[in-house]
Amino acid sequence: MHELPQQLANGLILGAMYGLIAIGYTMVYGIVQLINFAHGEIFMVGGFGALTAHLALPDGTALALALPLMIAGGVLASVTVAVAAERFAYRPLRGAPRLAPLITAIGLSIALQQAVWKWYPDAKKARVFPQFKGESLHLLGATVQRGEIFLLAAAPLCMLALGLFVTRTRTGRGMQATAQDPDTARLMGVNTDRIIVIAFAIGAAFAAVAAVAHGLKYGQVDFRMGFITGLKAFTAAVLGGIGNIYGAMLGGVVLGVAEALATAYIEDIPGMSQFGGGSWKDVWAFVLLILVLLLRPQGLLGERVADRA
Repeated sequence: MHELPQQLANGLILGAMYGLIAIGYTMVYGIVQLINFAHGEIFMVGGFGALTAHLALPDGTALALALPLMIAGGVLASVTVAVAAERFAYRPLRGAPRLAPLITAIGLSIALQQAVWKWYPDAKKARVFPQFKGESLHLLGATVQRGEIFLLAAAPLCMLALGLFVTRTRTGRGMQATAQDPDTARLMGVNTDRIIVIAFAIGAAFAAVAAVAHGLKYGQVDFRMGFITGLKAFTAAVLGGIGNIYGAMLGGVVLGVAEALATAYIEDIPGMSQFGGGSWKDVWAFVLLILVLLLRPQGLLGERVADRA
């Protein structure tokens, strides 16, 4: 039990990262009913965009000063790829059967991964990402790395900004209207194409912030890092209620905490020792998804039309 605060902190940090990525899945689904399986690779592209921005700075630049530019570089890269994907890969298929854009998303995911692997310098191996120097912080019985503080601050700030944007701005209300009934919204003067692009862009920007946090936490970025992380973020979106932006963050936190606790404690259960440890953490994440789908198919918060954005 003395390890419980540390495991809860690990789960909260991991869950905040999943939640930031999951928002991209849930926003796109809420408006165009599309599961954008390339979103994991958009997260990965954001990590390499941030790394590129850091490499462009003079040697010796303090990370605290470089971080805003790294975030900007990551957001620029992710948003550019997401908007281009919407315009050239998804928009032409908007009236097609749902299977067509789904297969396109999977193909785009593979293409983005291979493009970074082939053309980004030295991407065939993990690239070192800068980390904050100094001792870890001790909070409420848990040890937290300095880079993880960034994620714990960024996740609620992003959620607060998104909530205000969706509920207080004209564009946000247009997103809600488009999510509820795109045809009626179009008749009322809402530019639904513009709304969809904005949804893709916001989701990509949040994924880029999560990618920076990933790099600060693990000290590296890799062209394969978006696959499993993206699947888990999609799992988080389903757990919270696909189409619900607050549910996406809640699902991420629940998934992260469950993964951390299962990794740490499942092997202590009699007869379950062979199912513990880090090698099983991905398995338990999807076991949780199956249980939620069996017991509450609509997710923890359900799919509320008013919040779909």
